[in-house]
Amino acid sequence: MSLVFSDAELERYSRHILLPQVGATGQNRLRNASVLLVGAGGLGAPLAQQLAASGIGRIGLMDDDRLELSNLQRQVLYATPDLGRFKADAAAERLQALNPLIEVVPYVQRATGGTLDELVPRYDLVCDGTDNFPTRVAVSDACVRHGRTLVSGAVQGFAGQLAVFRPQEGGPCYRCLFPDAERTQAPSCGEAGVLGAATGVMGSLMAVEVMREVMGLEGRNETRVMLWDALAAEMRSFVLTRDPTCPVHGPRS
Repeated sequence: MSLVFSDAELERYSRHILLPQVGATGQNRLRNASVLLVGAGGLGAPLAQQLAASGIGRIGLMDDDRLELSNLQRQVLYATPDLGRFKADAAAERLQALNPLIEVVPYVQRATGGTLDELVPRYDLVCDGTDNFPTRVAVSDACVRHGRTLVSGAVQGFAGQLAVFRPQEGGPCYRCLFPDAERTQAPSCGEAGVLGAATGVMGSLMAVEVMREVMGLEGRNETRVMLWDALAAEMRSFVLTRDPTCPVHGPRS
């Protein structure tokens, strides 16, 4: 594993490298990592910005939506001239301009079992920033099938939720948290509204979790579900254990 950095890399990532918990070794792990983002919207946009700026070597963006005017209230990666473009394409262009030292790959595809089975194995880690339960379940199931860590985030109104699932290490999956997710109906942002800045907060927190996973930082011994309430200005969490009745992986063998 080469720890040789170019002058441009040393200057760009100097504030990371100065951190004793990161250093040259941690930055090199970021450089060699690949992360697939499912959803390039409210959570995916700020998450992608942070990952690109941090130096994640290869970022995949999976999203088949086109940018609408109402998206710009929170999806600050984009600009008004991007209206009508596929988010994945517009995001890849902007992220590549932000950091030309990394590779950004857009996938203008809907997240289904088939498309996820094709893409998930190509990446070290997966992030889910989608806004509906069926897609979240499909992403989680694909991560279980292919043994990938999943960083999952969600925002509704003034509240956010974040968890890191490591099923390949014997931990729980998304179905362990929401066993009835496939039958659960939740209002979309277009129906219930969302605080724009809340998506930025949760997207950035997801980026922190990705970097913790990639660099193997301390505090990864258990699966914690983080709940953030912007109105109450409080954050709390609880430990999630594997559900022995989970239909995807069942009891730990």
